[in-house]
Amino acid sequence: MSDLLRTALYDLHVELGAKMVPFAGYAMPVQYPMGVMQEHTHTRTKAGLFDVSHMGQVIVKGDDFETAALALESLIPVSILGLAENRQRYGFFTNDAGGIMDDLMLANRGDHVFVVVNAACKAADIAHMQSNLTGVTVTEITDRSLLALQGPTAETVLAALDPKAAAMRFMDVATLTLAGVECWVSRSGYTGEDGYEISVPSAQVSALAKLLLSHDDVAPIGLGARDSLRLEAGLCLYGHDIDADATPTAAALNWAIQKVRRAGGDRAGGFPGADVILAEIANGAEAKRVGLRPEGRAPMREGVQLFADADADNPIGEITSGGFGPTIGGPVAMGYLPTNLATTGTTVYGELRGKRLPLTVAPLPFTPANFKR
Repeated sequence: MSDLLRTALYDLHVELGAKMVPFAGYAMPVQYPMGVMQEHTHTRTKAGLFDVSHMGQVIVKGDDFETAALALESLIPVSILGLAENRQRYGFFTNDAGGIMDDLMLANRGDHVFVVVNAACKAADIAHMQSNLTGVTVTEITDRSLLALQGPTAETVLAALDPKAAAMRFMDVATLTLAGVECWVSRSGYTGEDGYEISVPSAQVSALAKLLLSHDDVAPIGLGARDSLRLEAGLCLYGHDIDADATPTAAALNWAIQKVRRAGGDRAGGFPGADVILAEIANGAEAKRVGLRPEGRAPMREGVQLFADADADNPIGEITSGGFGPTIGGPVAMGYLPTNLATTGTTVYGELRGKRLPLTVAPLPFTPANFKR
C-alpha cells in the first residue's frame, strides 16, 4: 500500500476503521466496520458518504462557454453547447472505431466546462484533451477533493448547511457554502439514489466530511457498497461494462447522444468514430448490454461465460459485472449478448464452477431510480 496515492481523507478512513485496498492507483476504503451489506442498505434508506476524490476534476475554458463546448464536442458525441448554464450531462470520449475511451460528467459553469473523469483514465483523458483541443485551456484541479452524499435523506442533511441545496434538481450544479467553505455541488451521483457530489478544497474536506458524518443519518460507505449500489441501478463501470471495444449502441447508452449530434442534426457527427456510431444508432449493433437475473442465490461475477443453452459448445457473451443485490434480495448481473437474444425474458446459461446455470434477461435498472426531477 505504501506506493499507492492517498486522498486527503486517508487518515479519516483509517480512523473510521476502513479496510483499505488498491483501486485505480489509490489506497481506497472498500468497507467500514458496518460491512458492505449494511452500508448498501443504509445508503438506500438514509444517506451514505463516499470519498470519490480519486476521480479527475478538470476545467476546460475558452474565450466563452460556446468555444469550450464546441471544442469538446469534437471529442464527445453529446450536445455540450445545448447544456444550459448550471446544468450537468453524462457523456463519453470515443475512439476512431466508435469505442468508449472513458465516461464522464460535463457541467456548464458559465465561462467554462467542468469535467469529472474516472480515476484510472484521468491522465490519459487529460492528455487526450490537451493534445486534441484547440482554442481552449485544459486544467486539472489538484487542490480539491470530491465527496458524494447519496440517499433519500441527503437533501435534508445538506440543506441544513445551505438551504439552496433543497431547490436543486437532478443534474443541477451550483456553488454552495457548506460550513463556511465554497463548494461546487451537483445533484447527481452513481447509486440510483437522490444525492449530491461535492467538490471541496482539500484543506477543508476532512472537516466537512466529519461534519456530515456527525448527522445521525449519515454513515461512511466504501467501494464494495458503491459497486453493488451502481450495479442495482444498472450503471456502467468503466473498464468492466464499457471499454474501448464497446460502442454506445452496444452499451445501451444511445440515450446520452442527443438528436442534434445524430444523423440529420444541426451538429451531426464530427467526433471520433462518428461513422460507426451513427450507423449503429440507425441500424443497431451486433451485441447489447443487458441486465441478467441468475436463478437461485449464487452470484455470477465478471468473466462468467454465457451460452445460448445448457449444452452449447461456444459462448455467446460474458458477464461484465455481477454480485448480490441487497435491495433485490438476490444475485444480479450485467453482460453482453447478441442483439437477437437481448430481449427481456430470454433464458441463457452461465458456466459457474463447471455447471451451466440459467439466467434471465431482465430490464435495467434492477431497482427504480430515485432522482429528484
